Amino acid sequence: MLNQKWTADITYIWTCEGWVYLAVVLDLFLRRIIVWNLEIRMTANLATTALQRAIALRQSSPDCVHHADRGSQYFSKAYRKLLSAHGLVNT
Repeated sequence: MLNQKWTADITYIWTCEGWVYLAVVLDLFLRRIIVWNLEIRMTANLATTALQRAIALRQSSPDCVHHADRGSQYFSKAYRKLLSAHGLVNT
């Protein structure tokens, strides 16, 4: 069902002005990107802003399962706090 399983990832893209980093949150039911965030640095803020936008745009189900790799951006205190505050289950 919609908004029950989300996943997130970061990739990098070369541009004429240098590298940029793209964080996305996907709804696995739709198999589509819900939101994205683009920044010039790969920090916890990159991932946290994307998740904040997803939460603002969509109402996640109670106990929505959220999966991301164990990179420092997704394991940051701010990211984990945001997951917890909105009832997202981190796997």
